[in-house]
Amino acid sequence: MLESFDAIVVGLGAMGGSAIYHLAKRGKRVLGLDRFGPPHTFGSSHGETRIIREAYYEHPLYVPLVQRAYELWDELEKEAGRQLFLQTGGLMISRPDGVVFSGAKRSADEHKLPYEVLSSAELRRRFPALQPDDDMAAVLEPRAGILFPEACVEAHVTLAAKHGARLRLNETVLSWHSDGAGVLVKTAQGEYRGERLILSVGAWIQSLLPDLRLPLQVERQVLHWFRPARTPEIFEPKNCPVYLWGYGRNQFFYGFPALGDGVKVARHHEGKTVDPNTVRRDVSDAEVEGMREIVRRFLPAADGPLRKSTVCLYTNAPDHHFLITTHPGHRQVVIASPCSGHGFKFSSAVGEVLADLALEGESRFDLTLFQLNRLTGRK
Repeated sequence: MLESFDAIVVGLGAMGGSAIYHLAKRGKRVLGLDRFGPPHTFGSSHGETRIIREAYYEHPLYVPLVQRAYELWDELEKEAGRQLFLQTGGLMISRPDGVVFSGAKRSADEHKLPYEVLSSAELRRRFPALQPDDDMAAVLEPRAGILFPEACVEAHVTLAAKHGARLRLNETVLSWHSDGAGVLVKTAQGEYRGERLILSVGAWIQSLLPDLRLPLQVERQVLHWFRPARTPEIFEPKNCPVYLWGYGRNQFFYGFPALGDGVKVARHHEGKTVDPNTVRRDVSDAEVEGMREIVRRFLPAADGPLRKSTVCLYTNAPDHHFLITTHPGHRQVVIASPCSGHGFKFSSAVGEVLADLALEGESRFDLTLFQLNRLTGRK
């Protein structure tokens, strides 16, 4: 006799860990499967820090979702009894006609969010760690800050188990198929039946949805930590918000204040397309030097010794929006990938959305941007 569950969640990183938490908290009999043991360093939900921001330059539709995420991170932090979020404020920097500045201002105006506009001179005066070009400007939003991803994933997964979820870690899902009204999931160790299935496997999503021929690409991203070369106090959180910087045509980088292990910075996109099973995990000297050139230009006081570098993965849609939808041929299957490199901040709320889609078939949020048909042309 197969074990049977109200829902099965495959992939327990940012989105899946949140989904299984919300399902278990609602009293559902739920199984979570992951090929690794989250939190881990093989996917997209690691790297010590992640930015959360409200004046969302990518599209105003994201703002209500991230506002709900703030509420849920606060609730999770209290239930877990540990810090998951640090508010620092956030700077969206580019030329005024660049997508980062103009998009952040558009979202802030449309949703009546508090913000300031800073000229390059004002930005340098108030935050001397940052040295923008003279023709750049910034949107400063007060609610932005830092999430600690490993702690967030661990909190979701641990509390899901506390609420009754069954976890099977280090168990790779090989396939699934519709089984009447439910699904049958086959792993390397066994088979399980669920009335609902949530697929949230990030860079491995293609292998579980070969019939959909999703036009997705897995992108290798490198994160770096540099020790400040001088005046380390200007990189302390009280003196340096998080920042996302548009510095050239379709060129972006982001960074954080120093939290004890150097100044973390990384390019946003521009990485190589890879296979998640064979991606190169070491970081070359050339990659470090490429990042250091950006640091020298915009964060010159941070141009000290390299502390460390690591690799993470983006799973990108062509338009860089999310994919949150039900399977077109199997309404009991919910798909939650990719996040195109900017999804972690939303994961507390996306897990709630996934639970709603799995159990009720709908969400109170506008998911128009995240539908499958925009990628496949299917109705």
